[in-house]
Formats: sequence, structure tokens, C-alpha cells
Amino acid sequence: MKALVHDGHGNIAIERRPKPEILEPGDAIVRVSLSTICTSDLHIIHGAVPRALPNTVLGHEFVGVIEQVGENVTALTPGDRVAVSCETFCGECFYCERGWVNNCVQGGWELGCRIDGCQAEFVRVPFAEQTCSVIPDNVADEDALFLGDIVATGQWSAEIAELEPGCTVAVIGAGPVGLATMMCAKLAEPECIIAIDIDAKRLALAKERGLADETIDASQMDLAAVEAAVRSLTEGRGADAVVEAAGGSNTFETAWRIARPNAVVVIAAMYERPQTLPLHEMYGKNLVFKTGGVDANNLDKTMSLVKDGRIDTSCLVSKRYPLNDILETYRAFEARENDCLKMVITPWEKR
Repeated sequence: MKALVHDGHGNIAIERRPKPEILEPGDAIVRVSLSTICTSDLHIIHGAVPRALPNTVLGHEFVGVIEQVGENVTALTPGDRVAVSCETFCGECFYCERGWVNNCVQGGWELGCRIDGCQAEFVRVPFAEQTCSVIPDNVADEDALFLGDIVATGQWSAEIAELEPGCTVAVIGAGPVGLATMMCAKLAEPECIIAIDIDAKRLALAKERGLADETIDASQMDLAAVEAAVRSLTEGRGADAVVEAAGGSNTFETAWRIARPNAVVVIAAMYERPQTLPLHEMYGKNLVFKTGGVDANNLDKTMSLVKDGRIDTSCLVSKRYPLNDILETYRAFEARENDCLKMVITPWEKR
């Protein structure tokens, strides 16, 4: 099969790889129908994910069709269309029992990081019954494509931010993760969602799609001005909750500065450089920080929201490329060519 592989030294290439096989009784082999690129794939290529292994097929966000299942898999059958979580998890360990599947002792973020991922024609999915969710007949593949990662992250971020009806939540970053977070935050019925970014077009999209009530273009603002702008929208207090989904050079500091005292600050972003936590500057704000990788065990819930029309990710799709052209896709995605958000990778074409 054809697959995109990174070498651990910043290089990627299309290679011919053997079709994966069942290795464990809980495995499934999935034929990839659609996949996409995440910024975390770029972090791996840049060497910013220390646990990532070289010579691994990239990719962890996809939908596909079950081709084969292991002997312990009874809830999935060949022919099922499935969305797949970015994390594989056993469902039984100390962490899984508490919903903390990112730290599953036998899984976590493995696909495209430590085991071969989905930017290929086929992929082996461990713990398939926990990791896969069957796509209903009235949900298109593309509508379910982002549920395994960015929508999972948005839903997780909104939940751990402890949003309440009537609250104000600020989302830093109006890229794919930020927009997905706004979609999920709206379900908590906040009074105001504030989107903050340095890209006017992304902010305009958030406003046009009804995902943000207020937007702040920080491209020409220092941190003090951004903080003042948020305070002007929140009766001088700051946001009740903040989700940092940008991972920029100063967005971590922005997050805690714009939060009101006793707020929850969720760090959903990944950083390629160390961040500073100046406790002496925030003393007395009594903030709660919640950080780390998504616990992506909410596929069934978000699938139901898509089925019911309460989440619509179609605005995130910028362009479609066949797997043959995935190198060009990466170039365009990293360059944010034509203001792209998400690229959809379709199956390999015979040419």
C-alpha cells in the first residue's frame, strides 16, 4: 500500500508499505476513506513531540471502512463505516476507568505518533471497539471526519472549562481547533463567546458562522490592549473561562491575563517551545489551569450531535487532495495557502 512516512529528521515521503495485519485480538484493519492533516503532525515533523517514533506512517484523524476484525471484536463488522479516535485506549486500566484515556497504560496518542497512522490506504486500529464509532447512515464521511481529534478536543475543552449558561468564554485561536471549540462551547449556552486571533479572515468566519459573538483582532495589539479589550466586554472582570487553542509565542500569557479571578484556563494547544508560568504575577487570581492532551473518548456523543445537526464542521474544509498529492497538501497546509483551515485527503488514485 501507499503511505506517508516521516524519518525523524524533518523529512516526509510517500513509501510503499505492507498492508497492516491483525496483531492483537482487539484490533481492526480499516480501509481509509478520508483523512486530514493536523498541526500536531507538523509538530512531529519538526521534532517537537519527543515520544514520536521515526519511520512511522503519519496521521491520526480519519474515517474509513472496517476490512477485518480480531477475534475479540464483536461490536464491529467488516463493511461498517467508522470514525476513529485519535487515541487508542483499553477502557479497563486505572486511567481509562476514570475517562482519562489520553494516559491509557496501553494506548493514548499512538496512531501516527508511535504506531503507523492513517495517512495511508489502510491502518491497524488497536482496541477497535473503544476507538471506533460507527457512522450512521444519514451522516456523510466528511461530516464525521474531524470527530476523532479536533471536535473531540473542542468538546473536551468545553467540558473541562466548566462552562455554564450565561458565562463568557474566550477562545484564543480561530483555527480548526479553536473553531471546533467554539462549536462545542455554544452547546453550553454561554452569554458570549469571544474569539481572539491575529487572522482577520478566520475571525470573520467565526462571526459569520455564528460561532463567536465578539472577535478581537490581536494582530496589531500588545497583551495589555488584548486584556483591556476582553475586560471591556466582561464588565471589567475578564473571561469566566479561557481556552488556549493557538499555541503562539505569547498566547499562553494572553490566556491567563484575560481570565477573571477564579476562572478556569484550559490549555488545549501544543507548544514547540517552553512556556513561562510567572506565579508571582498571577498571585491572587486563584486560577485553575487544565492542560494536556485531549481525552478523546467522546466519539459517540459528538457523532450524535452531528447526526442531530447541532455540530456542522463543513466550514473547516478548505480543499481536497488525493493521497497521491499528500506532499503538496502538507506544503499548502503548513504555508496556510489561500487561508486554508483543513485539507481533506481522499484515497489513492490510479493515474
